[in-house]
Amino acid sequence: MSTTQPVSVTALKTFPMFQGLTDEKLQPIARCAIMRRAPRGSTVVSAGDRTDYIYFVLTGSLKVLVSDEDGREVILTMIGQGELFGEMGMVDEEPRSATVIAVTPADLVTISKTDFRRILQENFEVSLHLMRNLARRLRVADRKIESLALMDVYGRVARLLLDMAAEDGSDRVVKRKISKQDIAKMIGASREMVSRVMKDLQVQGLIQETDDGIVLCDRIDDL
Repeated sequence: MSTTQPVSVTALKTFPMFQGLTDEKLQPIARCAIMRRAPRGSTVVSAGDRTDYIYFVLTGSLKVLVSDEDGREVILTMIGQGELFGEMGMVDEEPRSATVIAVTPADLVTISKTDFRRILQENFEVSLHLMRNLARRLRVADRKIESLALMDVYGRVARLLLDMAAEDGSDRVVKRKISKQDIAKMIGASREMVSRVMKDLQVQGLIQETDDGIVLCDRIDDL
């Protein structure tokens, strides 16, 4: 990653984990935090690395993946603005379980393991948010296992789009840019099959690809 910069209290307030903390509590956190720029395509952490830092995404998009000796990849999740990664190693002292790569240029707020553990001890609200985030990750993993075991490719694509969508007025829109190749790696299918399914979903009026993202129709819930 490129050169580092200091982090402001204002920047910390954009993260759900720190919202609700007073400026007085945020100032010492800001002093031990560092802003890092991750260029597109760069590897932020690698599976097997020692856990030294926790990362908060201020801007940009990243993918979390695992791979085998033959170079085959499975994307576990996509991470965007306001989210964090690297928190599991803060709890269990194990090495990184996955690799994280910047899909787009990303600004990341980093805090060392030692400093973050002190923050957890001093701020119950932050500790509670961390526990909730880990519980959410577990629920997402459970849903993914369920979809892989019980759903066909149409259902898996639909579930993934629904999980990634956000409310935009009266619409649900997948605003985070994701390629068909990455979708394939997330649901355990070929890129060709994903392309066919996406085209069929458009023909059926279940999704609409626009410049702003993928708009989901209500009927996609029935897949």
